Amino acid sequence: MALVPTTAPTDPQLIAEVDMGTDSSVMTVRATVVQASTIFYDTPATLDKAERLLAEAAGFGSLLVVFPEAFVGGYPRGSNFGVSIGNRTPKGKEEFRKYHAAAIDVPGPEVDRLAAMAGKYRVHLVMGVIERDGYTLYCTVLFFDPQGRYLGKHRKVMPTALERIIWGFGDGSTIPVFETSIGKIGAAICWENRMPLLRTAMYAKGIEIYCAPTADSRDTWQASMTHIALEGGCFVLSANQFCRRKDYPPPPEYVFSGTEEELTPDSVVCAGGSAIISPSGTILAGPNYDGEALISADLDLGEIARAKFDFDVVGHYARPEVLSLVVRDHPAIPVTFTSTSTKAEDSCKK
Repeated sequence: MALVPTTAPTDPQLIAEVDMGTDSSVMTVRATVVQASTIFYDTPATLDKAERLLAEAAGFGSLLVVFPEAFVGGYPRGSNFGVSIGNRTPKGKEEFRKYHAAAIDVPGPEVDRLAAMAGKYRVHLVMGVIERDGYTLYCTVLFFDPQGRYLGKHRKVMPTALERIIWGFGDGSTIPVFETSIGKIGAAICWENRMPLLRTAMYAKGIEIYCAPTADSRDTWQASMTHIALEGGCFVLSANQFCRRKDYPPPPEYVFSGTEEELTPDSVVCAGGSAIISPSGTILAGPNYDGEALISADLDLGEIARAKFDFDVVGHYARPEVLSLVVRDHPAIPVTFTSTSTKAEDSCKK
């Protein structure tokens, strides 16, 4: 394992856990997953931190950089937003107001800055954000190419447990897989990776580099990531935050419900576990539980074909005459206005 320390001790480690040599007979892509914490309630400062990390990863030669779930906007770990069945407290409503203020519009100025960062450092960028759409929030992943273009987004289809109180539900219109110069890239967020039908839809779109931003640092998460790599015959890049209590605002401004009394400022509240896994199920880098880090590996894209020769879940190993899947990939829109089309029809009749 090569370990390259950063210039400042407070910055993440840069960890490469595979041989970074190249083979001219196959295409290799150097990829990095970022394991770092949000600067909570401070989106401009979080974007500054993201740029520092992106620059460092690009300096190491990475062509693809994946950030954790909700990196911009923050994952509200430990907060219950004052919710109980039948009641929401004034303090919880104020917490939601502040969280809403830290989210970003898509499109919007923060998206423009992220696009510019991807172009500046010539990388494919996959970024977890909290998206603000009016007064509803979504846990979202944004995609950017090395030319500084915003490609699109994936909204988390099914928030987990209390997440459903603060985040809306994505629909079939935001399950993209993008064809890029380094392969077909898509993402699923945290526990929606456990949804077999969602994974099948992504496999059917030909995903080759499967990004899995998450907030789950438990050992069991690694089993899911390895299974997806084997099942999909794809590279899996899982990025999680590493957070201590002091990375969140202090009490009483922010309270970890039920555990606050047990925590010190240095208590680890999310231990990371970011990893990169090959289509054969080999762990190329990670899982890392030691602190903030940039975790990198070279992806031999020839591994995809080798894995698919054994098992192609939507190809030769499928049985569509027995088992099939229908995906409704249109937007679920609550209100549709027909006045524009009606006027157009009326004008055509004249």
